[in-house]
Amino acid sequence: MANFNEEYILTMLRQIHYPGFEEDIVSFGVVNEVNIQGNRVTVNLKFNTKNPDTKAQVKNAVQNVLKTELPDMRIMVMEGIPAMAGPQLAPPKPNDPWAGRAAIPGIHSVLAIASGKGGVGKSTVSTNLAIALANEGLRVGLLDSDIYGPSVHIMMGVDEKPMVTPGQKLLPIEKFNIKMMSMGFILDKDTPVIWRGPMVIKAVDQFLHDVEWGELEVLLIDLPPGTGDAQLSLVQKTPVTGAAVVTTPQEVALVDARRGYQMFRKLNIHTFGIIENMSYYPNPQTGEPVYIFGKGGGPKAAEELGIPFLGEIPIEPEIAAAGDLGIPIVAKNPASKATEAFRQIARRLLERGLLERVAK
Repeated sequence: MANFNEEYILTMLRQIHYPGFEEDIVSFGVVNEVNIQGNRVTVNLKFNTKNPDTKAQVKNAVQNVLKTELPDMRIMVMEGIPAMAGPQLAPPKPNDPWAGRAAIPGIHSVLAIASGKGGVGKSTVSTNLAIALANEGLRVGLLDSDIYGPSVHIMMGVDEKPMVTPGQKLLPIEKFNIKMMSMGFILDKDTPVIWRGPMVIKAVDQFLHDVEWGELEVLLIDLPPGTGDAQLSLVQKTPVTGAAVVTTPQEVALVDARRGYQMFRKLNIHTFGIIENMSYYPNPQTGEPVYIFGKGGGPKAAEELGIPFLGEIPIEPEIAAAGDLGIPIVAKNPASKATEAFRQIARRLLERGLLERVAK
């Protein structure tokens, strides 16, 4: 075929299912990059598994599918980033601000929950996802890094202030088997935070490194919306295993979600995928989904960006009511559709190597 492009290659690769799963290798996030140069097609794969049989099976399938469809092309299937793939980040320099990332003692993985704009339900996703991961048997922490507008303390029903150790470290408050820290635990009710950027950066740094988190498999960080001081301070101060971007189906939210993804990409932080909140409303009579804000926006954005789509969360009045009561829906109603959605997203994050990836 004389005229073909990267999207045509990806379409062919979507025929290949990841071993043991129904999802194809593109949706699963295995295809890292496709490069076309002259009569050569290079497919760069990234694996979260260490199983050599799984890797070999996927590589052989890619080779066979492309060779069948493009018999006149030279097909190269590689693992790891090839030199020809485009500009890479330079090695850290002595004065590189990103070179000083310090791991948080006792914490294995750090997952940032982000959104490009407010109002998409990011904190609702963070609290429920934290409980869903804890229900999978993990030791989980949750940091509310929204200094100006904290909400985790409300959604988790916490009305107490943290204790301080003799070593002057804050002790996280525990509830629902989650260790938590938030500016909302420290401030008096209705007290505004009127701080400039340097004070915000200092607060985020203290929440990361001056809290006695203990041993955790994963720390979820509920980021404030946008791409400002708190986000930059976070990635500057500590290794982040990866991020999940929350959006809603409307185009205005999707545009901001794409910006959020590009921020992590430029900072060389892995994005596990996109979560679409408020996807549909289940008809009370029939149970059929009603797509109030449009359908398929999240999956489409994920496909355009070449990252996985992690799942969609329905609109249920009980979600908001549960958050206002301080009992997130995953804890309040394990049988709800929303709870099942959060459970599936938690498992997909684990399948995609949340506990296996090396933070950068």
